[in-house]
Amino acid sequence: MEYKDYYKILGVSKNASEKDIKQAYRKLARKLHPDVNPNNKPAQEQFKEINEAYDVLSDPERRKKYDTLGANWQQYEQYQRAGGQGPFRWGGSAGGGQYRTVTPEEFEQMFGGGFGGEDLGGGVSDFFRTFFGGGFGGAGARAQTRPRRGQDIEQEVDISLQEAFAGTSRIVQKDGRRLEIKIPPGVKTGSKIRYAGEGLPGTNGASAGDLYLRIQVEDNPKFERRGDDLHAEIPVALYTLILGGETAVPTLKGQLALRIPPETQAGKTFRLAGQGMPKLGQPNVFGDLYVKVRPELPDHLTDAERELFEKLAKLRE
Repeated sequence: MEYKDYYKILGVSKNASEKDIKQAYRKLARKLHPDVNPNNKPAQEQFKEINEAYDVLSDPERRKKYDTLGANWQQYEQYQRAGGQGPFRWGGSAGGGQYRTVTPEEFEQMFGGGFGGEDLGGGVSDFFRTFFGGGFGGAGARAQTRPRRGQDIEQEVDISLQEAFAGTSRIVQKDGRRLEIKIPPGVKTGSKIRYAGEGLPGTNGASAGDLYLRIQVEDNPKFERRGDDLHAEIPVALYTLILGGETAVPTLKGQLALRIPPETQAGKTFRLAGQGMPKLGQPNVFGDLYVKVRPELPDHLTDAERELFEKLAKLRE
């Protein structure tokens, strides 16, 4: 069984921060996603690999276990070939010589079970199955009788602000099947959508884990989201700010006409009730839209227009 260098797969160092790991994963996921490479099997295999790597390195507990194992891979491989029975000599520092005996029970506690080689589905590698799923007990070892629920799986999904507003869906490939997962209106960055029973299989009759889509809402060039409210800045003709009138305001539902009172100052903010984001779980309840106005100055003035402005300037002296 080949050792999986998850850091190398994502192209980050072993000291990479959570942010670095997330950025590297998102960049690769966009490039390798099956929707972008529908007939490219190597890209689809790479996509599975980066998801597996991110699933481990983005989880502090799994990353700790993986890092601990990394320095002792050769010893463990020999231990596994020997049948996985009896105590395992666990290395101390990489430089050496310091060892202590780890019993199978301790090994199971450290790595959450998962050394039996059971078939845990085709979505992850043998390496992942060995160290993050299933029950302890290599070839010839005692049978594992305690049922263990399957591991949950998380997958990050990017959606636009418009999709977060209206709700959308995503197709997820799993074990050769296409799962359509509904994403409700009002989700935020960090929201998780659960698809029950689509994680890794359990062992000895235990239930499978769940699949979670972790939502990342992309930035929008027109709107800034703050909770369920939206904030925007719009240009308004100088004449409209001075004399009053109407101006068009973009919203996620379409354009609205905003009444501008005479002598409106630059930077004034108007509140449009109910024109923000829907509340998650309450799709008929909306936040507000706050619109700040900035003057749009005329350019390429004609001689007549310049003369009028000069007269106005003298009147204001």
